[in-house]
Amino acid sequence: QVQLVESGGGLVQAGGSLRLSCAASGGRFSTYHMRWFRQAPGLERDIVATITKTGDTYYIDSVKGRFTISRDNAKNTVYLQMNSLKPEDTAVYYCKADRVVAGISYDYWGQGTQVTVSS
Repeated sequence: QVQLVESGGGLVQAGGSLRLSCAASGGRFSTYHMRWFRQAPGLERDIVATITKTGDTYYIDSVKGRFTISRDNAKNTVYLQMNSLKPEDTAVYYCKADRVVAGISYDYWGQGTQVTVSS
């Protein structure tokens, strides 16, 4: 069982920056792919960025060049550096850990952290 705790959200003006952190415990962090999702009011939860267990990174088009996902396996933590924030980035941000072992999928979610970008 993996526990995930996000932090770093808050209120920021458009053009500003925030760095989200997601601290993991209870599992072998380095064996999990880590992802950031976000959910705006009234909308579905959507993927934002992924970093695989081997360090490959993927982003949705709307955040490319502005957001950077990274991981520190020694600290069991994944980060999302968000620059040039826009009001449309306002959402609750969640981290997720997942892996497949012997055909079985294991998924774990954090509780989320609110990011609000004012115009």
